[in-house]
Amino acid sequence: MVRPLALVRAVLAAVLLPLLVSTAPAPRPLQHPGALLDRGRLDFVRARVRAGEEPYASAFDAMRASRYASPWYFVQPQTEVVCPPGDRPGHGCVQEREDAIAAYTHALMWTVTREQAHARKALEIMDLWSGTLRSHSAGNSGLQAAWAGSVWARAGEIMRYVHKGWPDENVARFDRMLREVYLPQVAGGSLGRNGNWDLVMADAAASIGVFLDDRAVFERAVARVRQRVPAYFYLRSDGPRPKSPPGGLVDTREELTRYWFGQEKFVDGLAQETCRNFEHVGYAIAATAHVAETARVQGVDLYKDVAERLRAALELHAQYQVGEVEAGPEWLCGGRLTLTMGPDAEVALNHLQNRLGLRLPHARRLAGEMRPAGTDNLFVAWETLTHGGEPAK
Repeated sequence: MVRPLALVRAVLAAVLLPLLVSTAPAPRPLQHPGALLDRGRLDFVRARVRAGEEPYASAFDAMRASRYASPWYFVQPQTEVVCPPGDRPGHGCVQEREDAIAAYTHALMWTVTREQAHARKALEIMDLWSGTLRSHSAGNSGLQAAWAGSVWARAGEIMRYVHKGWPDENVARFDRMLREVYLPQVAGGSLGRNGNWDLVMADAAASIGVFLDDRAVFERAVARVRQRVPAYFYLRSDGPRPKSPPGGLVDTREELTRYWFGQEKFVDGLAQETCRNFEHVGYAIAATAHVAETARVQGVDLYKDVAERLRAALELHAQYQVGEVEAGPEWLCGGRLTLTMGPDAEVALNHLQNRLGLRLPHARRLAGEMRPAGTDNLFVAWETLTHGGEPAK
């Protein structure tokens, strides 16, 4: 026998539960194109170039004059890409990175010119690689997959969602390559390595997650950046010592000192690899900004968590890179600085300066001296063109 009160509860549950479920907010769908660039920015860049406005016109001319934009660019797909650490010879590493940049370059060229030859070339490169590549191996395989994977995803987003002339079966094969060959290499990060590895891997994972329309992959990459950036770029509010990176492998004072290449004094903007060289700090700045920019397109404000560290790091390193401060003081890396920053500042500078209105005089000068920024032949390409300014509000 069913008691009246139990019956009432059962009826209410049957009526109200579906209502509760149906009114719960659904996850926001991922936006496409949405890996670093959205449709609005692509349209903005095209309009600025066609109007002859700077710095876009000069940046486009530099891209068009590069070997990556050549209609005769020679594609070299590999079945296995073997990338050992150090100076040991590998197989296919340079070819993979350069072919990914060439695909992205032709995708951008098509975006601006609408010349179908560029679209065909971008698709040819991506189709040849997705039909050939099966694996990465050796000690640098994760970093290699991160460099190339982030660029493949950007090119793929443009050609899939803006050009829309990519056959479905080829899209599916490219999707499978990113999911099965690249994502396993980058999704878990790299806890025991220098921090630029982890951040570049997160850059790739976030962009690949967008291309795969896989919100869980994208969100895990964003969460990793939130964890990793405070342990890579120091602020005095962290305390007298830097934060330990996630994973519990670097915790003691002695371990942190070794991890920070012997540095004992910490100031705002110092990076874990400052005393290694500025080149790797640049990689970390670019990768962090790439994920934050991709997240912004997807409606996630990651910038609020990383903006102050990016600002401090850009200003600290830029002032030495452009020579506004005399060669390194003795307290900083023993007075020995390797000033090798690449074209890594544009995306972060655009957000900090043009959106937030912050003053970054050293970083602004650094970007100006490098313009039009080209490519590092790894994972940064044509960012004066894509992020050299912000549309008027």
